[in-house]
Amino acid sequence: MPLSLCRDCLDFSDRVGAELAAASRCATCGSTRSVVHDELDTLDIAHIDCDAFYASVEKRDDPSLAGKPLIVGHPGGRGVVTTACYIARRYGCRSAMPMFQALQLCPHAVVIAPNMAKYKAVSSDIRTIFSDISDCIEPLSLDEAYLDLTPAHRAHDRLPALLLADAQKRIEQEISITVSIGLSYNKFLAKLASELQKPRGYSIIGRAEARDFLAGLSISKIHGVGEATAERMKAHGFELISDLQGLSERELHARFGKFGDRLFEFVNGEDRRRVTPDRPTKSISAEDTFRFDLARVPDLLQQLRPLCDQVERRMIKSELAGQTVVLKLKTSDFQIITRNRKLSRPTQKASVLYETAASILERVADGRSFRLIGVGVDSLAPAQEADPPSLFDTARTDEHE
Repeated sequence: MPLSLCRDCLDFSDRVGAELAAASRCATCGSTRSVVHDELDTLDIAHIDCDAFYASVEKRDDPSLAGKPLIVGHPGGRGVVTTACYIARRYGCRSAMPMFQALQLCPHAVVIAPNMAKYKAVSSDIRTIFSDISDCIEPLSLDEAYLDLTPAHRAHDRLPALLLADAQKRIEQEISITVSIGLSYNKFLAKLASELQKPRGYSIIGRAEARDFLAGLSISKIHGVGEATAERMKAHGFELISDLQGLSERELHARFGKFGDRLFEFVNGEDRRRVTPDRPTKSISAEDTFRFDLARVPDLLQQLRPLCDQVERRMIKSELAGQTVVLKLKTSDFQIITRNRKLSRPTQKASVLYETAASILERVADGRSFRLIGVGVDSLAPAQEADPPSLFDTARTDEHE
């Protein structure tokens, strides 16, 4: 039976009749921005790609560019297009195209030189939102990344599909750009899925349809098959992935060597590559956005306790401990407040996290309404260094914004 996730109200439901499923409508609010799939509750590898990233940031910062074809890149000489907005793409402009050719196709386009410092800052903001849902992120560039949302890595107990929809919505509301999401059971298919419905896409490739989905694609869509390799394969009569699906693993190995072994996996919807972070874990956290704003300390403390339990579980799984407890609050007008308290030695215990974060919360909560609370640890250390007998007696306070 199809499962439905609404990207507007974030309702997750199996209350989807055949008619609603066909229309991809939310069973709760009627929105047409619903994702409907039989495997919605079992997939946990995602690829997220920003939509025309550099151009989107420039249009966000200069509203006068709305509705105009925009090209980001250096004009003249040997300049090439870095990014073309979706309006410019209608004229045939695309990334890596020589600038003179792009301007021949779209002479009225606005051209802006890239501002890499600005794009890196926006990318960092997006990465922060990713970190709120997973501690295993593999960035491919400033504007795309893989996320591992398996139980060992996701920051919340909610379904990965729901966490992704929430992150997509947050990026749009808080950073004012859009992203497209691909969700599947491995990296190869997740990346293919993210390309299906740009911009603002959310596409899923499940196990049941993976092989049939791949069959009709060009061999150039296979991970690791570049332009030159594709041409050589086409010269031997391989045009579509279905042409390779008819060959056994032994036959592919005989034709392509070790690469043939990987080809056999890819064309049959398998990919053993793991999501690999580009740097060691520096912090572990969990947070929750409330359905309604909260102001009373007892209500906030009630939300804080299960988050401390989540952080404890994640530290134990990661074999890490934290020496600095971090409390995060977001006000109803989206102001982010953080407070840190450093312990004398690292801890893995939820009780220590809760006691420390609660004492900070009681000082920070001053009657304002909050829409989000989070707790985490940084100053990470090996688990063996956690919780010596004197921890509770020697904790010291060192708070700052």
